Amino acid sequence: MPLALAYSADFPAIADTVFILPAGTRELPVTAAADLPEAARQYVATRLQADDKLISVNQYTHHHYYVVAEDKKTADLRTEALRKAGHKLHAQLKADEVAELYICNLTAPGGALALAEGLALTAYQFEGYKTDEKSKKPAVLQQLTLVGPDLSAEQVQELDGVLQGVYLARDLVNMPYSHLNATQLAQQFEQAGEAAGFHVEVLDLVRIEALRMGGLLAVNQGSPEPPTFTIMEYKPEGATNAKPIVLVGKGVVYDTGGLSLKPTPNSMDLMKCDMAGSAVVVGVLTALAKNKVPLHVIGLVPATDNRPGGPALAPGDVITMYSGLTVEVMNTDAEGRLILADALAFAKKYDPQLVLDYATLTGSAVRAIGIEGTVYMGTADEDTMLALKKAGNATHERLVEFPLWDEYADHIKSPIADISNLGKAEAGAISAGKFLERFTEGYPWVHFDIAGPAFLTAPDSYRGKGGTGTAIRSTYEFLKGL
Repeated sequence: MPLALAYSADFPAIADTVFILPAGTRELPVTAAADLPEAARQYVATRLQADDKLISVNQYTHHHYYVVAEDKKTADLRTEALRKAGHKLHAQLKADEVAELYICNLTAPGGALALAEGLALTAYQFEGYKTDEKSKKPAVLQQLTLVGPDLSAEQVQELDGVLQGVYLARDLVNMPYSHLNATQLAQQFEQAGEAAGFHVEVLDLVRIEALRMGGLLAVNQGSPEPPTFTIMEYKPEGATNAKPIVLVGKGVVYDTGGLSLKPTPNSMDLMKCDMAGSAVVVGVLTALAKNKVPLHVIGLVPATDNRPGGPALAPGDVITMYSGLTVEVMNTDAEGRLILADALAFAKKYDPQLVLDYATLTGSAVRAIGIEGTVYMGTADEDTMLALKKAGNATHERLVEFPLWDEYADHIKSPIADISNLGKAEAGAISAGKFLERFTEGYPWVHFDIAGPAFLTAPDSYRGKGGTGTAIRSTYEFLKGL
């Protein structure tokens, strides 16, 4: 069970409480030391003088914790430091077997929210499929109660709504193909829509064939499982946008590479995560619906696995896409762009204000900037690109813009079809984006290559290990700003 978040105007005298102190604090404020005996106060003062950032005091009936904020160059970095402090604090709370923690912020407004965010994201655990009693036992820490005049119950509730979107995405990314084929993924979307309050329509193989979605059908050719195409729509009364915003997510539930077979170690064995883009879409819609954000938003997810069986797509094949363009498929492991292209062309029917797509698309993006950020590029105006970057900085889901210069179109030329699905050895993330651009006529568009941060093979602070839910918090921040 994820942590419950609550708001309170004050905290009890005897309660496990963490106080967030301003950067550079050397003496305890009265508010944070009201019930401390003199020896404990002296101990905390000594640790503050030693520049400790996390101090713990065991008062036997309860614990007091002190987190000292860090002085960073920007407000965004100071907020991120508090998220990471929440991660460190979680280990101490676990050791002390704390069930409920009160968070009292004595620094800049928003400090309690940032610390709680880091704590809650660290506390996430994928339930998994173990059968022993120890694995089924719930975590001791169950609730965070945020205290103080600098925030409201509505702000706490909003954070909880966003976290629910992240938890859902992490769960989906962590689920193996044995439990999450394309049909099961669509069923998860239906359940999420029912729980959060948005409409879900799932197109089956027959309807996908009727629409002639050649990219999705071609990738699915080698699979024993049928594809799905899911349309999710959140349209609240009083939506402020006349034209919808469309989110598109890559839903490759498992990727062997097809006939262009991947190597197994550190590659194919991780490919249950290749649907992380689709998890972003449903995670954002969940957060928007839970928090009743007045925006009309549509989510599109083409879903299939990519296998080398039977009549599988072969290198050198030419396929006709939903848009009518022909594609020479030079590598069947460049499949994500094929299914995304059909969805991006389909998005035009909504006459969208903006289209954002998310995909674990290229190893090139990972090699360029690692797991520390997301590559993005597109045809949206500079104000939109800047607003997205600011939202990424605010949530520490940082974005690096790559160009889409005209010359990159040469990378995907084909001698026998309109375009090829494979670019040159250089600028692979860009040629993938340039491929997608051909299917985005008629609306502004931004592509996010989340291949690096979407799934981590080693723990990284509050992002944890496995599915991270990356891009949900930043996209929510951006959309809320609209």
